[in-house]
Amino acid sequence: MVTIGVLALQGAVKEHIRMIEVSGACAVEVKRPEQLADVDGLILPGGESTTMRKLIDKYSFFEPLVQFGAAGKPVFGTCAGMILMARELTEQKDGHLGYMDMTVERNAFGRQRESFEADVSVKGIANDVRAVFIRAPLVKRVGDDVEVLAMFNEEMVAVRQGSFLACSFHPELTNDHRLHQFFIDMCKKHDVRAQ
Repeated sequence: MVTIGVLALQGAVKEHIRMIEVSGACAVEVKRPEQLADVDGLILPGGESTTMRKLIDKYSFFEPLVQFGAAGKPVFGTCAGMILMARELTEQKDGHLGYMDMTVERNAFGRQRESFEADVSVKGIANDVRAVFIRAPLVKRVGDDVEVLAMFNEEMVAVRQGSFLACSFHPELTNDHRLHQFFIDMCKKHDVRAQ
């Protein structure tokens, strides 16, 4: 059984844990950098990206997270997690972890009151994946080796690059665990290749 960690510094941690367990994998709250060595994949949850970055620095997670990604281990970022994974942000030249060759715009849908839900078609998963958009970011540019998995209103809302997966929305706030299952399957395939 694969073990999926959820970076437990801030954000929708418990909701991701529930989705991982419903999908049949082992879930772990990652609160210390050394725990990264014990997980097969990692979820960077939604929350507030600026706060999350401050906590990543405060608890000495930055370099271990960079190394985790550089080792090719699968990472799934939702909402704020997607922002952390981007190489560039529209309002600043440098991104945070820089895992994915993409440019992301923060709060692209507006403020909290503009939050909404919609069904989106996600390539390789289903045509009716429930997506909860809360102060959601958008992918504005992708590199040649980034695959666009989902669009909403002609905007990119889910992308994949190798072992990295990211979406603008919060799949963990629904009862639809198919995106988590997709990520778990990515981790299983990576685990088999790593042996």
